[in-house]
Amino acid sequence: MLELQKRPLLFCLMLWGIGFPSISWGQTGTSVYQGDWPEYHGGPLAQRYSPLDQIDASNVSDLELAWSFSTANFGPTTDFNNPSTPIEIDGVLYANIGSTRNVVAIDATSGQVLWLWRPREGVRFDEAPRKGAGRGVSFWSDGNKKRVIDVTPGYHLVSLDADTGVPDPDFGENGVVDLFVGLRNADDPRFPYPDIGLSAPPFVMNDVIVVGAAHRVGMRPRSKANVKGDIRGFDAHTGELLWTFHTIPERGEIGFESWLDGGIEFTGNAGVWAPLSGDPDLGLVYLPVESATGDRYGGDRPGDNLFSDSIVAVDIKSGERKWHYQLTHHDIWDWDIPAASVLADLPNGNKVLMSVTKQSWVYTFDRETGEPIWPIEELPVPIGDVPGEWYSPTQPIPSIPAPFDRQGFTEDDLIDWTPEIKALALEAIEGFRLSPSVYSPPSLQDAADGTRGTLGLPSATGGANWEGSALDPETGILYVPSRTALAVLSLNKDEDSDLALSQSFGVRVPRVQGLEIAKPPYGRITAIDMNSGDHLWMIANADTPDSIKNHRLLEGVEIPRTGVPTRAGIFVTKTLLFAGEGTGGRGASPIFRAIDKQTGEVLAEIDLPNNQSGLPFTYEHDGKQYIALFVSGGGQAAELVAYALP
Repeated sequence: MLELQKRPLLFCLMLWGIGFPSISWGQTGTSVYQGDWPEYHGGPLAQRYSPLDQIDASNVSDLELAWSFSTANFGPTTDFNNPSTPIEIDGVLYANIGSTRNVVAIDATSGQVLWLWRPREGVRFDEAPRKGAGRGVSFWSDGNKKRVIDVTPGYHLVSLDADTGVPDPDFGENGVVDLFVGLRNADDPRFPYPDIGLSAPPFVMNDVIVVGAAHRVGMRPRSKANVKGDIRGFDAHTGELLWTFHTIPERGEIGFESWLDGGIEFTGNAGVWAPLSGDPDLGLVYLPVESATGDRYGGDRPGDNLFSDSIVAVDIKSGERKWHYQLTHHDIWDWDIPAASVLADLPNGNKVLMSVTKQSWVYTFDRETGEPIWPIEELPVPIGDVPGEWYSPTQPIPSIPAPFDRQGFTEDDLIDWTPEIKALALEAIEGFRLSPSVYSPPSLQDAADGTRGTLGLPSATGGANWEGSALDPETGILYVPSRTALAVLSLNKDEDSDLALSQSFGVRVPRVQGLEIAKPPYGRITAIDMNSGDHLWMIANADTPDSIKNHRLLEGVEIPRTGVPTRAGIFVTKTLLFAGEGTGGRGASPIFRAIDKQTGEVLAEIDLPNNQSGLPFTYEHDGKQYIALFVSGGGQAAELVAYALP
C-alpha cells in the first residue's frame, strides 16, 4: 500500500456550548425533535419530507431572508460552487464549505459560526479525484456522545465532537480512519495515488457508518484497470472496520459468474458515489451501485458485470447481501444509479423501495424481499457494431410507472417550431446515428457507415441524478426533477490509456444556432402516484430563458414554457412542494418556487441572491420554521441563505 502523508488537522475552538437530545425517528424518516433535518435527505428513508406546516400556501409569498452565511473567507481557495445540503439538529447546522471540504457548525437562527474544522491533506488532496465542498456531513449520537461524521477529499473518515469540532480521540487514530487501507487494486505502480474518494456524505444508521466510493469521471479512464469501489461499514463508536461488501465479486462469491471469467480481476469502479438510504427496523442499507470501469466501452469486461448498476440490500451490522436487482446489464451508457433509494410505507400498504434513474424510470421493489411491485420485463435491445464489445441482448424494463422524461431520440424529437428551424435541425444531425431505444449503444467516431457517433437521450447526467426525488408519505406521491439533454455516444482510441476505446471528446452535440435541437421542456418536475403508478402532472422547472425567447429564429413564434436543462433541488412539506432551478444548465435563474402538491400550480416565487446549488431543506427552532439552501454561481463565493416568515 501507499505510504500516507500525515498532516496536522486544524480546528477552531468552540465559541459556546451546545446540548443535544437523543435522536428518534418517525415513519417519515424525519427527526421528531422540534422539526430537525438531521440527515442529507431529511432521514434514513431519503424522502426529503418534513411535516412542518408553519409556512403554507397562505403565507409563503411573505418569506424573507432571515440570515446569510458567505463562504468567501474560508479557503484556501474560494468555494464558487457548493452542492451540499447542511443538516440541522437542535438549532445547529453542520455543513461542508471550501475547496478542501471544511466542516463548520453554524447557529441555525443567526448564521453565526460556532466552530470550524479543516483537513490538511497535502499531496493527497492534490491528487484526489473528488475535491471541493462535497455534498454534506452526517450525525451520530448514542445519547451521550454527539459526533459529526465526514469523509475528506483525500478519503479519510473523520469523527468530530459536535460541541467543539475536536476529532474524537477514541475513533480511529485521533479521530481519523484512513480509507486507503484495505482497498483492492489500489497499488498500481503507474499511479502513485489510487483513483478513489467520495463526495456524498457517509451514511449512519444503527451505530454503523457506511462509506461509499467515487472515482474520476470514467468517460476516458486512464486505464482499463482501476481500484475497486468496495463499500465498507465502520463502528460509529470506535471507527473499527466491521465489514466490506465487494461490489465486484471475488472468485467463489455470488455474482462472479456474471463476468464470464473475463476482466473481473483488473476491472475497478462499481462504487457507490450516490447518497445512501436504509431501513433502521429491517437493519438494511441499500446500495445504489455505479457502473464498472469504462463508461462507454466494456469489451474488456464481458458479461452482465454484477453488482454494477444494481440495487443491493445489505445487512447494516454484517454487510451480508440480502437481495439485489441489476437495473442495467453490462453498462456502456454510464447509467450509474445516481440517487439514494426512497423508502416508504405507502397508503396502499406496500412497503417499497423506489429508485429513480438516469434513464428516467422509477424501479419499485418490496424493500424487504426485493420483489418488483410491478412487472419488470427483460426485453430485447439494440446490438451495436463496435469491434471487441460485448452486448447484453436484453435489459430490464419497468412496466409501471411510465418514464418521467424522454427516452431515445429520433427525427420526431427535433425542434420544429417553424419549417426553417426543422430544416436546420435535420441538417445538424447529418452524420449521426439516432437512437430509437434508450439502450441504443455507442458507435465509432469513424464508423464504416460514415457516421461519427450516436445521439442518445437522456445524457449520462440524466434524467434523474444525485438530486434524487421527494416523497409525500401521507399521499404516496413521488416528485421527480429531471433533465432533457442529448449526448453523443462516440468512441475512439485514447493513446494515453490501455483501454481499447473510450468516449470521443472531439464530437459535440449539434445545435441550431445555439438552440437545443431536442424539443422542450428541457427540465421538468413530474408528480407520480406510487400507489397506482399513474402520472398526475408535469411542469417545466423554469420559465423560458431569454436566449430562447429572444432568438432571431423565433421572432413572432409562440412556444410553450421550456424550462432549462437542469434538475431542480426539491423537498416537500405537509402543505407544499418547494423547488429551485439548480445549476449546470444554460438559462437557470435565481428563483425559488412554492408549488401546489396536488396540481403543480406555482403559488409563489422567491428571489434568491444566486442560483440554487445545494439541495434545499427546512427545519424549525424556537417556534420558527426556516427554509435554507446553498446558492452559487456567477463567479461569486457560495452562500448559505435561510428564509423565514417576518
